[in-house]
Amino acid sequence: MHRYLFFLFTILFLSNAGAQKGQALLEEIQAIENGLLETIQVKGEAAKSHNILERMEHYNVPGVSIAIVQNGEIKWAKGYGLANTKTEAKVDKNTLFQAGSISKPIAALAALKLFENGDIDLDHNVNSYLKGWQVPDNEFTEKEKVTIRRLLTHTAGTTVHGFPGYDQDHSFPSDIDVLSGKGNTGIVSVDVVPGSMWRYSGGGYTVMEKAVEDVSGQSLNSYLSEHILLPMGMRQSTYEQPISEKWQSNISAAYDGNGKITEGLWHNYPEQAAAGLWTTPSELARYCIEIQEIIKGKVDGILSKETVDLMLTKHKSDWGLGPSLRGERDSLIFGHGGKNEGFTNNMTAFAHIGHAAIIMTNADNAGSLIKEIENAIANQYNWPIGRRKTIEIIDLSEDQLNAYVGKYEMKGQELVVTFRIEDGTLKANTPIGTLNLNPLTKTRFLDFNTNLGIEFQVSGGDVNGFQASNGMEFERLEE
Repeated sequence: MHRYLFFLFTILFLSNAGAQKGQALLEEIQAIENGLLETIQVKGEAAKSHNILERMEHYNVPGVSIAIVQNGEIKWAKGYGLANTKTEAKVDKNTLFQAGSISKPIAALAALKLFENGDIDLDHNVNSYLKGWQVPDNEFTEKEKVTIRRLLTHTAGTTVHGFPGYDQDHSFPSDIDVLSGKGNTGIVSVDVVPGSMWRYSGGGYTVMEKAVEDVSGQSLNSYLSEHILLPMGMRQSTYEQPISEKWQSNISAAYDGNGKITEGLWHNYPEQAAAGLWTTPSELARYCIEIQEIIKGKVDGILSKETVDLMLTKHKSDWGLGPSLRGERDSLIFGHGGKNEGFTNNMTAFAHIGHAAIIMTNADNAGSLIKEIENAIANQYNWPIGRRKTIEIIDLSEDQLNAYVGKYEMKGQELVVTFRIEDGTLKANTPIGTLNLNPLTKTRFLDFNTNLGIEFQVSGGDVNGFQASNGMEFERLEE
């Protein structure tokens, strides 16, 4: 009888403890869901917190998925809203999203695996590994060469910033077609001395993709699945492009900035290393945990600690061999953003602490929403990932704003931004939508929704261009 009572008491105690823990986690999640904070705080105005579903509606974002890693484990993961507004399929933690450029740091592991196995050298001319296509030699490559290290760190001098993808009814180009400019983007070439500067290049990652395939003798999808994804436990992730029906039982459609569904549900990306990964936040959490565990001394990881240390060494513009980096030593953070047609995402992980936050969405206009969710996460867990700032805006007359009206073209790219005035506000029509520019000084402006800054360049009283806070430079076109 005493033994029975002891077991009964133990069961009741553990059940009550579990219920308390579950209730505490629920309250924690609800605090984040109801505590979204705008990134820009205008001086003199009261701060406001928001509910996630309200902000999703505000930004025309049908679906969101979040995973939180704490102390080396996935603490919670949850989906919000709809994966498909036509079928009313809901987002859950297993819904597949396109990762966009978060594809890059995962794909980079393939090149690092080949390096670790002795199949490639990070600093050899990449042309020594390429078959059927070569990086065109020119005056920029005479002394310095395109290498895997430079491709991974965006310092190879290669062109083509990103890729728009292909509609479902469009033909699917090969890697060589993409690199040769026979797809829907230009030729991937070198137009500055390799190693001389940092410039983001999806084209460079397509060169890396070709090298991995030519050295390994496998498709990128097959190599990554066998040597990287499955060993990390990422069983619900694929670089398959176009994605086959077997993966489509729980998959998200893509939506534009107005919340309109993409024709054909999503675009396809033959540039797999740069933009081709389908995955979930929980799956990306496994990547973050794997890297964190290797740093702590895991000996049977996908890479050695020495290789991961190389991966997390800062190069130009604080870029590693795949991920972007910020912070120093014990406070080092690695991660990447992701943007495909109709998908916007972000992944942030602490190298030495065992925490991470991954947010994936199915909309073009979700950048600000993601920042607000991150601000709530930062506030709840006291993590240094929030990016709130207080700014003071000034008044400029319409005559002063008129000086900036016109068309501007990105240097070296056929990308045009048009500035106009509407209701007394300077607005910019861009590929990521319309920017509403608030003046901080006579020449410096900020869009609150995207947190993108614009600094106009004025010489002799004439406006001749501008530089965006993401590093892109534009020249004014003659009217």
